Amino acid sequence: MRTYLTPKQAIPREARLTLGIGSFIVILLLWTLGSGLIDNPLFLPNPAAVVIAWIGMVQHQHFLGDVGWSTFRIVAGFLIAAAMAVPLGLLMGSFEVVRAFFQPPINAIRYMPASAFIPLLILLQGLGEDEKLTVIWIGVFFQLVLMVMDIAHRVPAEMLSVAYTLGASRWTVFYKVFLPATFPEVVDALRITMGWAWTYLIVAELVAAERGIGSFILISERFLRADRIIAAILTIGLLGLITDAIFAGIHRWAFPYVEKVHA
Repeated sequence: MRTYLTPKQAIPREARLTLGIGSFIVILLLWTLGSGLIDNPLFLPNPAAVVIAWIGMVQHQHFLGDVGWSTFRIVAGFLIAAAMAVPLGLLMGSFEVVRAFFQPPINAIRYMPASAFIPLLILLQGLGEDEKLTVIWIGVFFQLVLMVMDIAHRVPAEMLSVAYTLGASRWTVFYKVFLPATFPEVVDALRITMGWAWTYLIVAELVAAERGIGSFILISERFLRADRIIAAILTIGLLGLITDAIFAGIHRWAFPYVEKVHA
């Protein structure tokens, strides 16, 4: 028992798996209990009803098409934001002059909710895909760039000084010392901000979209289909677990030298 209650002490893989599955079982039990106490499927359908609704959504409501549209938007918007935020964050974390110029406006803008820009974006870009991708970009870029900046800024100066002392050039120090020291945590930052991207996408789809999970949720709400709403929300959670597992796999494959603390 001491092993399980010692801070930052790794536990056996079997124990992690058991605890992970157990947490979902507890949620299902509480859900079932809650639906039984409320006894009104209009407000809280039981898990079996949600599963049946999900099957019907796939078979008759073209739900997989909505999932495809949302996945396309999330991947495209996130890649655009990451392609801009990671290089800028590395520069801000490395050079004080770049950080002094960019950090104040980025710090201000990151407190502005991405959803608040939606009416303005509809006026400027219309109801097409550009508006939804821009919402994702706003929601991800300003947060990610500061996370990457902090990661780059925390690289020990002594590590770079040792490389210079050994005769390495600036370029060699950059791509053989600095980048390997930052990229593992950068991938973790990407993994976290991908979850935020889903939030902003669903908000954008709820406001103005003909296809997508957010649009499906809005239509289901109009017909008082709580079972379909919950099924769509759980689908987002499943997609999030898949993307999280992909990022974790990339991290293990690309950076085997980094010791990870299993959560």
